[in-house]
Amino acid sequence: MTLKKYVLVMVLLLTLAAGCQSLSQETMVLLDEPIAEVNVSKSMGFGEINEDFLFNFNDDETIKIFEKAILRAKSIDSKAGLTEPEYDIVVVYEGELPSHVIYLWLGDENEESMMMYLTDEETAYVTSTKATNQLRALLLSD
Repeated sequence: MTLKKYVLVMVLLLTLAAGCQSLSQETMVLLDEPIAEVNVSKSMGFGEINEDFLFNFNDDETIKIFEKAILRAKSIDSKAGLTEPEYDIVVVYEGELPSHVIYLWLGDENEESMMMYLTDEETAYVTSTKATNQLRALLLSD
């Protein structure tokens, strides 16, 4: 292979790699701090937080379920036809740190759920079906 062809192939491969990286989805983030509890309430809609909590989860196992569902949720391009959120999730950290408030649209069994930060109504995120099933088991256990 001539040097000219080699350089052309390398440029092509680097361009493809850069394009693939730009297509990757972003995930949600939380503070890199210990979580004290996760509170869940029926949502009152965009821009509001319902502090009449249905659930207060403070055991490590349940907190990890919420943490994984949130941190692994991937951004999506479209929020077309978005209805009012079903639940408010409040992630409370240990110490005097601010809480994260996240809206949740709980999917049906074996479907994705959708999440969105209270402070960023421009970006929606979807969970895995496994996360949906775990959240359903916690929130619909009645």
